[in-house]
Amino acid sequence: MVVTLLLVHGTISPDSFYIGISMADWLAINVVFGIALAVGIYAFGKVSGSHFNPAITIALWAIRKFPGKDVGPYILAQLIGATIASLTLALCLGMAAVNLKLGATVPSYGLAYINVILVEAVGTFLLMIAVMAVIDKRAEPGFAGLIIGLSLVASLTLISNITGGSVNPARTFGPYLTLTLLGGANLWYYFPIYVIGPIVGALVAAFAYNYVEGGID
Repeated sequence: MVVTLLLVHGTISPDSFYIGISMADWLAINVVFGIALAVGIYAFGKVSGSHFNPAITIALWAIRKFPGKDVGPYILAQLIGATIASLTLALCLGMAAVNLKLGATVPSYGLAYINVILVEAVGTFLLMIAVMAVIDKRAEPGFAGLIIGLSLVASLTLISNITGGSVNPARTFGPYLTLTLLGGANLWYYFPIYVIGPIVGALVAAFAYNYVEGGID
C-alpha cells in the first residue's frame, strides 16, 4: 500500500470520499495481501495453525476450537510480528513512508465511527466464514491457503476505500505503534474501530457458521 501511495501520490481532500487510491490500486494491493497470507498459511500451518489475526484467534477460542492458555501468547506474537513488519518497512522506505503513515488503516472522511466499525465487522465476517469452512474440512486441505487468501482479497477490496481495509487488529496495531515510535502521525483515536469491528465480525461468523452447519466435527 505504501509503495502504491509513493507512486500514485493521490491527493486527499477533506470533503471527498475518494482517498487517492483507485479501485484498481486497491485490488492490486489486496491481491498482494492475499498472496502473502496464503504463503504464510502454507509455510506455518503445521507449526502454529497459521494464526496471523487476533480476531480469528479470539473467535476460535470462543467456539472452543482453540485453547484459552494459548490466546494471550498468540496475540502477543501477532502484535510483535506486525510491529516488526512495520519497522522493517520504515527502514526500507525511510521517512517518506512514515509521512504516508506506513499504510496505516484510517477511515474515509465524513464517515461515522460506528459505521466504520460495522464495515470492518462485515469484512471480517466474510474472512472468518472462509476460515470456518476450511476448519470444517469442507475445503480440500491443499486449497486451504488459497481459499482463505482469496477471501481476504475479496473482503479487503470491498471495504478498503471505506475503512482502509484491516479486518485484523494486529495489521492496524503495527503501523500505529511504529508511527508513535518514529514520531509520525498519532492515529490511536481510530484504533478501537479496528479492534471492535474485526472481533465482533469474527465472533458472529464463527457462531453463525456453527449454528447453520449444526456444529463443527
